[in-house]
Amino acid sequence: MIRFALLGSGSSGNAMLVSSPGAKILIDNGLSYRQLSMRCDDLGLSLDGLDGLFITHEHGDHVRGAGILARKMDIPVYMTRDTFAHLPKGIGKIRRTAFFESGEEVNVGDMCVGSFSVSHDAVDPVCFTVACGGCRIGLATDLGRDSALVRARLSGSHALILESNYCPKMLENSAYPKAVCQRILSNQGHLSNPDMTSLLAKVLHDDLKLVVLVHVSQENNTEERAKEMAARVLRNQNSSARLVVAAQDRPTPVFEIAI
Repeated sequence: MIRFALLGSGSSGNAMLVSSPGAKILIDNGLSYRQLSMRCDDLGLSLDGLDGLFITHEHGDHVRGAGILARKMDIPVYMTRDTFAHLPKGIGKIRRTAFFESGEEVNVGDMCVGSFSVSHDAVDPVCFTVACGGCRIGLATDLGRDSALVRARLSGSHALILESNYCPKMLENSAYPKAVCQRILSNQGHLSNPDMTSLLAKVLHDDLKLVVLVHVSQENNTEERAKEMAARVLRNQNSSARLVVAAQDRPTPVFEIAI
C-alpha cells in the first residue's frame, strides 16, 4: 500500500508526501516550512517520522524549502552530486546528504525509490518511481519531451503523476517574453497538454488506478483543458482510472493505492 498527496504543484512550489506502512518520504520541497506544515495539517497528515527528502532537480520551486526542512527534521536529502553542487545558496547548509546516480534505486524502509533521467534545463534532472508491496507510482514532471526511458520507467505504474504544463495555443498568445516561451517549448522545457496525452496513451494499462495532472500553468493553461484532454485518452481506451488535477495553491486529497 502507498499513500501520497501533492502538497504543492507548479511554479509556486512543489512537494509530494509519500508513505507506506514502513516509510515516509517527501519528493521535492519548494514550500516554506510553515506552508508545508499547514497543508499537511489540512489533510490530517504529519511530517513526523519523515525518513528523507528526495530532490528531482535544483530549481527553486523544487528546493526552496529543502534546507530548512532538512535541518529542522534532521533528515537526509537524496539527490545526485551535480544537483547538490548547483543548489541555490539561499537554502543554506544541508547537514545530511545521500547521493545517488540517475538510474539507481534507493531503499527506504519498505519503500524502493527508483530514479531516471529526464530532459529539462537543469544540471542532472531526474524523476522517480516509488514501489512497495507490489504497488507502484510513477512521477514524470519538469521534462521537455517523452522518451523510451521515461515510458519504460513509468510502465506498470498503478498511479501516474504527469506534467501537463501548457496549452500550445495559449502559450503562443502569452504575454511571456519570447525567450521564456522558447524555453518552455524546447526539448528541455515542459510537457504540453498534447505531450501529456501522448505519453499517457503509451503507458496506459488495465491496472492503472489513478492519474494526477501536475504543474498546470496558471497563465498558459487551464485545469479544465488539461483534464478534458486526459479524460479523452482514458475514455478512448475504456480506462476506469480516476483523474485529478493538482492545484498550485492547495493540496490534493490523500490518495491510497493498494492492490
